[in-house]
Amino acid sequence: MTSPLPFPELLDLVAERSAALRQAVATADPGARVPGCPDWSLRDLVAHLGNVQRFWADVVAAGPADGAPAFAEAEPAGDLVEWSAESTRLLIDALRVAGPDRDCWTWWGASEAPMTSGAVARHQVQEAAVHAWDAQASAGKAEPVPAAVAVDTIDELLVVTLGSLGAWPHRPARIALSAVEGPTWLVDLTPAGAKASPAAGGEPLATVRGAASDLVLTLYKRIPPEDVEVDGDREAVEQFLAWTDTE
Repeated sequence: MTSPLPFPELLDLVAERSAALRQAVATADPGARVPGCPDWSLRDLVAHLGNVQRFWADVVAAGPADGAPAFAEAEPAGDLVEWSAESTRLLIDALRVAGPDRDCWTWWGASEAPMTSGAVARHQVQEAAVHAWDAQASAGKAEPVPAAVAVDTIDELLVVTLGSLGAWPHRPARIALSAVEGPTWLVDLTPAGAKASPAAGGEPLATVRGAASDLVLTLYKRIPPEDVEVDGDREAVEQFLAWTDTE
């Protein structure tokens, strides 16, 4: 795994990617459908990210806990963009006050990721980044996820999301994810679950290769596997992408 980005940089990226979402929203019809989440309108997307950010602000502020705090989702009030900006501010303020090392509840206790405010910040970068892309796609001007964000998102997703899924339900497989920006990850899929690390040896059953942004968007089912290069056992790749719970 690569090292997580420094905590102050994570906070800056949450702000930056959330602002990118709002920039797209400001130029589009709030009723426009979201291609990556077809049941949602753009307004629904903003409400979702805003509530996610407000929820995690409460989680971080609560500190160590055995469960998630009570939280009631809110409909955006007043100006949609301003409500979104306030949601992001609440999250970043809570993270900044907590610092990177405060223990808190998270849903990824089964993974190897820490249950800390720093881990929450890292996860919220990918949440904002993918939904910024969704908003841009709704506005007809999707841009690649910035390379540094995409690389860290892949790394975090493999540890947190895959690490929380439990046993791999198919025959054991090794899948390589290779970003043109440099990093390559080997993902071993076994009855013990998924284990990922930078490629250090051993032949994968299949390799998925592309820009880091395209790998992220494929893992998040925003673009089809045909948009990246797949060498080797395509059936194993399709099983892997279907198993990866990122919708």
